[in-house]
Amino acid sequence: MTTVVATSSAATPSGQCKNLLIDDWTSQSRLTFLYYNAMLEPSSDDGTFQSIVVGSPAANRVTLTPKDAGSYFYSQTGCTNAKSVYGGISLRIKAAAGTTFGIEMSSAATCGGADNVWAYQTTAQLGWTFDGTEKLYTIPFTSFPTLDTSKVTHILFSNLNRAISLGPMSFYCGNTATDKPELNCSGAEGTATALIIDEFASSATNALGNWHGGDDGMTMTWGTKKLTIKSTDADYSFYTQLSGSCRDMTSYDGSYLHIAYTGSNAFTVALQQHNSQCNSAVAPYPETWDSIEAARYASATDIYIPMSHFNIQRSRVIGVALKGFYKADPVTLTKIEIVPSIPAGFTIPAKLPTGNLVFSCKRPNSFAFAIDDGVPEFAQEVLKIIKEENIKVTFFTVGAPLLDAGTNLSNVYNEMISQGHQIALHSFTHPKMEGLPDYAAIDWEYNEDIKAVKQTLNGLTTPYFRPPFGNEGARMRQRLAVTTGTDNPYIVNWSVDVEDWLWATSSTPEKQMDAFQRDVDKGGNLVVLHYLYPSTVGYLRQFIQKAKATGKQLMRVDQCMMDPNAPPL
Repeated sequence: MTTVVATSSAATPSGQCKNLLIDDWTSQSRLTFLYYNAMLEPSSDDGTFQSIVVGSPAANRVTLTPKDAGSYFYSQTGCTNAKSVYGGISLRIKAAAGTTFGIEMSSAATCGGADNVWAYQTTAQLGWTFDGTEKLYTIPFTSFPTLDTSKVTHILFSNLNRAISLGPMSFYCGNTATDKPELNCSGAEGTATALIIDEFASSATNALGNWHGGDDGMTMTWGTKKLTIKSTDADYSFYTQLSGSCRDMTSYDGSYLHIAYTGSNAFTVALQQHNSQCNSAVAPYPETWDSIEAARYASATDIYIPMSHFNIQRSRVIGVALKGFYKADPVTLTKIEIVPSIPAGFTIPAKLPTGNLVFSCKRPNSFAFAIDDGVPEFAQEVLKIIKEENIKVTFFTVGAPLLDAGTNLSNVYNEMISQGHQIALHSFTHPKMEGLPDYAAIDWEYNEDIKAVKQTLNGLTTPYFRPPFGNEGARMRQRLAVTTGTDNPYIVNWSVDVEDWLWATSSTPEKQMDAFQRDVDKGGNLVVLHYLYPSTVGYLRQFIQKAKATGKQLMRVDQCMMDPNAPPL
């Protein structure tokens, strides 16, 4: 079984207790491609089941069909403090007479640390019997006396002797489970009071007393309770923080992020998620964010975005970012807030898929080298080094040079494939994708890159894409989902940067080693580098050896993302 480590610290429930939803089985892709539950925590069978079918036998149900006695399914619960609040976990189960299985729960000594208590009960020990009809079953914490209920991290189902169907699974309040655990869960259906985040009254802090500010190069003009931003680069962002650490925003799941503005709405609105330790000194920071296209949610003066449309772990939010400006037209902001409702007649569009923006590996104890474009003359040396070091890596390739026979790059990448390395997309001409003027220009970059890779690399297709310069925004994410034909492509950035673009041709190329070590020491485990420069290639073996010294297992990006379509380790 894969070792699973707690990844978040849920806030202690307060006020009137509501059931806390663990999973509502709402999406096949969320469960079996993205591997996360309704708490936005990891959930998977690690490929041990014969099948997992969401929507079977009905909506908000999942049917688990075991392959053999070794099949297991787990769902992480972050680091939930259930003590004196929740009495256990409830869910509806449909199973044939004679069905048996085991339930294992775990807790951690410290949130963010490894599980140190595992407690196991069989269905017989819990007094469960089945007759082919769906019934509500409870897993009381009293049946797991060794469990630390102040830090519940994990529930696991194993040793199934036949298929079972599960309904919504929740922590239930008190000692009695409700018959409808899927309702009234996690506060999402409620309406929280308004929260004013920023009124731009000060250039130093926002309305919450937290930092706000923009990247160097962005023009910011402060007025009386307003800010005008003009950006000529899609890399620039303006940030306004909800917290200097983590802020639990799940009570606002039924509310809307409101931005009052005039002028341009040609930008992205992002809600940022902190890392599991809520520590800015730990890489990656931020851990990720989801990006919404402002124009889709905008009138001439207001933007309203449902908080639930931000597909992140909203229990540990850092703040809001306005980014990915793709026109030089200015925008004037007068308020950013969260409100419980929208004006009558305001239309909210459907949430479009925005894929997975990743900066680090998901598999515990893993490390991945993701190598971008290079020059053919260094390719053989790179392949020689990684072969001698006995590792597999991922190469992100630009499409246009593949079609140029003079570069020999199609032969280079086919050789990489033959040696077991992953090849993925990196655009056709290497532009800042979110800075492109419209959908057509973005689609052309993707489609031409996809065609070039497919044509020259024996029909290869892939949902993995690394944005040139790390440039990301809502439009390029939405169009990647469309052009790759999957709702859940991977936008692969990094948490370890050797900074070859800065140091490789300088008088101090050894600073690439310093940059690598700095990010590894922070916990980074997903690398960006290029084989464009002799100094970078010259340091590659040392980079690999430093990564090995961490004790982590080196692998391809798709393997470190626990992609079921990746080759086995």
